[in-house]
Amino acid sequence: MANDGTTAATDGTATGSGDTARSLELLWGGGERPSRGPKPGLTLDRIVTAAVAVADAEGLSAVSMRRLSTELGTGTMSLYRYVPGKAELLDLMLDRVLGEPLPAPREEAAEAAGTDTAGSGAPDWRAAVDTMARSYLDNLRRHPWLLKINQARTVLGPSALRGLELALGGLRGMGLRDPELIGVIITVNSFVEGLARTQADAAEAVRQTGLSDEEFWDRQRPYLERAMLSGAYPMMATMAEDTFSADFDHFEFGLRRLIAGFEALVRERAEAATTA
Repeated sequence: MANDGTTAATDGTATGSGDTARSLELLWGGGERPSRGPKPGLTLDRIVTAAVAVADAEGLSAVSMRRLSTELGTGTMSLYRYVPGKAELLDLMLDRVLGEPLPAPREEAAEAAGTDTAGSGAPDWRAAVDTMARSYLDNLRRHPWLLKINQARTVLGPSALRGLELALGGLRGMGLRDPELIGVIITVNSFVEGLARTQADAAEAVRQTGLSDEEFWDRQRPYLERAMLSGAYPMMATMAEDTFSADFDHFEFGLRRLIAGFEALVRERAEAATTA
């Protein structure tokens, strides 16, 4: 059991599974530097930076206190003076990458959503949704290990809260209730995570099997062609040849449909307010 009564994850993939109180102290500045022991060049920031770099390059399973001690040129026990273990380190890693700078809203985002906000004097929520989705997708591509983490009980640090604050600020113009604004963020993030996970799984399948996507599907082609000719799958048999083309941008399609759906809700609320 962890010190706060929670059960520590044995695979290191769950946030909030270690000593939550200690993670919060480290995230919010409650004693980064020990009073004695490790050499002055070692800092909590360096440890977290090294851990993120290892996870980016080799995956979360490669992150261990022993591996980090090698990367940092220090003894393993020195690291424990800064962070209790991998579970707490994961909390710090997650807050670190969630706090990476968000790109400025794309100028074409409002145009893609079919909206001109010139002279409105307020951030356009459509551009905010667009930026939120793209920045999160970029983050997941830079740090694919994020898809392996159970974030159901994330220990919230300053970077995570800052990201949420920015997101809420961009969405405030929607005029929705606070729980609904959180629902917008969850909906967008879930869409992005699903697409990113599909892409990551496809890339992992290539690495594991040595077969490209083209080679994989070519092996199935004779069987699928016979199945289509059997008459048992009339809907699929009549689909266009480019139905499953890699050229179709599912991210753009899905994001545009999400924004359109949110627009319908915003209009509904605005109309209800004027007639009330």
